[in-house]
Amino acid sequence: MAGGGFGAASGGGDFEAKITPLVIISCIMAASGGLMFGYDVGISGGVTSMPHFQKKFFPVVYKKTQEPGLESNYCKYDNQGLQLFTSSLYLAALMSTFVASYTTRSLGRKLTMFIAGIFFIIGTVFNAAAINLLMLIIGRILLGCGVGFANQAVPLFLSEIAPTRIRGALNILFQLNITIGILFANLINYGTNKLTGGYGWRVSLGLAGIPAGLLTLGSLIVVDTPNSLIERGKLEEGKAVLKRIRGVDNVDPEFLEIVEASRVAKEVKNPFQNLLKRRNRPQLVIAVMMQVFQQFTGINAVMFYAPVLFQTLGFKSDASLYSAVITGAVNVLSTVVSIYFVDKAGRRMLLLEAGVQMFLSQMVVAVVMGLKVQDNTNNLTQGMAILVVIMVCSFVASFAWSWGPLGWLIPSETFPLEARSAGQSVAVSINMLFTFVIAQAFLSMLCHMKFGIFLFFSAWVLVMTIFAMFLIPETKGVPIEEMTERVWKQHWFWKRFMDDFEDDPKGKAHV
Repeated sequence: MAGGGFGAASGGGDFEAKITPLVIISCIMAASGGLMFGYDVGISGGVTSMPHFQKKFFPVVYKKTQEPGLESNYCKYDNQGLQLFTSSLYLAALMSTFVASYTTRSLGRKLTMFIAGIFFIIGTVFNAAAINLLMLIIGRILLGCGVGFANQAVPLFLSEIAPTRIRGALNILFQLNITIGILFANLINYGTNKLTGGYGWRVSLGLAGIPAGLLTLGSLIVVDTPNSLIERGKLEEGKAVLKRIRGVDNVDPEFLEIVEASRVAKEVKNPFQNLLKRRNRPQLVIAVMMQVFQQFTGINAVMFYAPVLFQTLGFKSDASLYSAVITGAVNVLSTVVSIYFVDKAGRRMLLLEAGVQMFLSQMVVAVVMGLKVQDNTNNLTQGMAILVVIMVCSFVASFAWSWGPLGWLIPSETFPLEARSAGQSVAVSINMLFTFVIAQAFLSMLCHMKFGIFLFFSAWVLVMTIFAMFLIPETKGVPIEEMTERVWKQHWFWKRFMDDFEDDPKGKAHV
């Protein structure tokens, strides 16, 4: 799904470290930021397909869905206000990422997570108590600010607290929590949709208070990361924390490496300018393209609007929420698959296999919809409907073990330290921008392109698979600080960007 663990991993050898209870507790707590994000994503699609909610806030849509034949099957939900409800969150997240990038550096990871929690709580209150569209949108915007802050701080926190040997798995933990959040949201919508009295949507939106509370409470309990303390000049405190989280007394090698990395990072006056240097270009191109491609697989379109999509196919409201629960569960399980395979089969293998699988699944959906779902008639047989659900699941599964987690993992492990935080901000904001574009456009595209929308996305899947084949190098098992030597300088295309003298006039003089 959208979002997911972007970590600033520390390189170097494996330092002495036990997996201490403090690390486990800190990670469980921080990862609740992922739950929150997933819950917000999953809840909106289900809530927008609830009749009481439509009746109150989007009477126009309500009218279209209630009267058969009034409007084309594909166009019932084509409404800019409805799309704004979903996508305002991403726009706010996009804006707040840049502020969060600053607070993460200057105030620390811990405080940034606390700020995110507060945003989440206030946003939830606005949403659950909404009496008009404005309150609803303000609530979504506040939640979006929370997402921006959480997505910047949590993954950095996870990667800096985690011992090197389990860093990859902890990085994907954030992504896993997002998928669990989505699944929970789907289950809750399934339940609240059955409530009589028409306040089910308030319960759905209000329950976001639980992960919000967890994150806020947790951020008060955990320690700040040693990297963050040292970065802000608190060396002694940083060393003390390092001893506590590693559970050993001899932390000098790791401590000195963090101090050194922080010194190098401080020398970079303008991180965003540094990002544009020629030697950082391959990483930047890959980071940006992976975010764009991640959205153009069509995954968010399928996830946000799964209930709406299944209703378009003619499943009843209840059945469509039910199918959304199934896709949610597939999402969670497949993310677990990626945790297992990412360091064994490697990144490229997962991307290429999933490319083929996503392409075929989408083509089948497009063909079935093209033949069976016309504008005003819908003769989808039981068997065909099940086939569509299976294909959507196959698509979701292959996404969840490839572009989902890897869209975040690869950018976070390829940037050199001094460009990492800025690279992260760029990746998050590009992701949010394209999530916003797709969320805002999807229902209109479904209306105008009909089943062609799946052909549109499958064409993109073809493009990204070719991109992965030729331009994404394998990075499994390579220590972060050795990426340049072992990956970029060996790559048939990217090595031309790695000529050392280009950024260093003194170098040219020596020659």
